[in-house]
Amino acid sequence: MDKSFAETYFDFSKVNTETLQQAFIDTIYMTVISMVCVLVIGLVLGLLLYTTGKNNKPYAKFLYTVVSIISNIFRSTPFMILMVLLIPFTKVLVGTMLGAKAAIPALVFSAAPFYARLVEIAFREVDSGVIEAAEAMGASYWQIVRKVIIPESIPALISGLTVTTVSMIGFTAMAGAIGAGGLGGLAWQEGYQRNNLTVTFVATVIILLIVFIVQGVGDFLAKRTDKR
Repeated sequence: MDKSFAETYFDFSKVNTETLQQAFIDTIYMTVISMVCVLVIGLVLGLLLYTTGKNNKPYAKFLYTVVSIISNIFRSTPFMILMVLLIPFTKVLVGTMLGAKAAIPALVFSAAPFYARLVEIAFREVDSGVIEAAEAMGASYWQIVRKVIIPESIPALISGLTVTTVSMIGFTAMAGAIGAGGLGGLAWQEGYQRNNLTVTFVATVIILLIVFIVQGVGDFLAKRTDKR
């Protein structure tokens, strides 16, 4: 191996363990808190899209169109631009525009509409025969939602949540470049800007390990809950 390459990327004496640990904690904090919010908001929005999308009444079509447009706007806006646009809202909500806490609103606004669409798709893929059987037995709409649609779509919901979480980890890395901290901030500020590529390399490897763990756990849970 070329010596200069090894010295550039594998000189671990240049890595501050305490700073790396704090960056790791910040990344996990941003991801977990944001994903809890995304899970709740995404399920509600997804159910709303599913319900209004199947209803042919004018008010339902109008509501579906409004929610769909708002969802598409936040889902399609590049994350870093969205984070900048939300700075005034973030400052009012959390009192600052810097740090891990300040990144959470933008993370939620970006990922919740994406997960809501995955929830809607998961609900639509539930076997119509199962729903018709529940209707024939006299179940109300909300009973069907609670006891048929949600349980039947759990594997797809878990898979969608896994995909969203992986995307969320990538968003936290981008947020770090504009002051949110975490492993992305460490890689950018302590690594790239100070020409300490070892820090960038280590931060990247840790982010990849987190992604692999999340993906593995998600795949395992999806398979365990799949009744087919």
